[in-house]
Amino acid sequence: MARITEAPPPEVVADIEVLKAALDDTVPAKRLDHNLLVATWNLRAFGGLTEEWHAGPDDSPRRDLHSLLAIAEIVSRFDVVALQEVRGNLKALRHMLKALGSDWSFILTDVTRGAAGNDERMAFVFDTRRVKPSGLAAELVLPPEWHGQAIADSAATRQFARTPYAVSFASTGRGYQRTFILVTLHVLYGSSASERTGELKAIAEWLAAEARDVNAYDHNLIALGDFNIDRKDDPNYQAFVSTGLRVPAELHDLPRTIFPGEGSERHYDQVAWFTGESGAPALSIRYAGRGGHVDFVGRVLADHDLDRQSLSWKISDHYPLWVEFLVQ
Repeated sequence: MARITEAPPPEVVADIEVLKAALDDTVPAKRLDHNLLVATWNLRAFGGLTEEWHAGPDDSPRRDLHSLLAIAEIVSRFDVVALQEVRGNLKALRHMLKALGSDWSFILTDVTRGAAGNDERMAFVFDTRRVKPSGLAAELVLPPEWHGQAIADSAATRQFARTPYAVSFASTGRGYQRTFILVTLHVLYGSSASERTGELKAIAEWLAAEARDVNAYDHNLIALGDFNIDRKDDPNYQAFVSTGLRVPAELHDLPRTIFPGEGSERHYDQVAWFTGESGAPALSIRYAGRGGHVDFVGRVLADHDLDRQSLSWKISDHYPLWVEFLVQ
């Protein structure tokens, strides 16, 4: 059995160096007292781990230490990352944190029980040199008074399939401290797109109500995660933005998944915040006008001759999405 803290084999080192070079060209550098880099990533079935540098054909899961080191390298480029599909089994998460080192920490929910919960947790992984939790952690639930109101019936008769998670953070450093609340979620996929509309409308209503509350903990609300929105401007996208949430233009046309013919159209993953429309206060942290995704296909495990389905079980079927904010 190998260990993630051991020196990797030379071929793994060489592979990670290729990935590092690609990340240098893709993601802005971290600059103390200047910027914050926030990301979201649905890591496919992020639970178990084969503790070998190269998983064999009969090993399960297919995710091995080589794959996990690549995931850790991508995560390390950001200050705080919202992770979806973290499973009840925390083995992969714990080993990723070992690879990231002692400056990194995490906060997460328990598993959402029930079939719709899919044994999933919501998690944040963060660089403690750059951000720290500032006091608030909450799972979002629908008030009983909302049942039967304007929110779609599918949301008004139950709670969220996988409970959204809100955590407040503050930037660290020598300069002015910025505080913000990240709300991460993984919307029910269901058997049809219409089944998601209720949850999307409900989360939009909840966030707007919180942002308008003058006694709220903080008005800097940023929603991010896997919203399972098929296309921009479809009914589910309209439900998501119905209360004033807006997605930066830089993210609109980016692929969300690694599968050709799907990634360029599907808008599953999103990062959004309020801009002052619909009565919800605008985000006071200044968006830098830069956002993107990390395309790891062909930049890691390239010599393994993997098809994309196989790659999705080693890394993920989703690309990470990121945005940059300024803290000056």
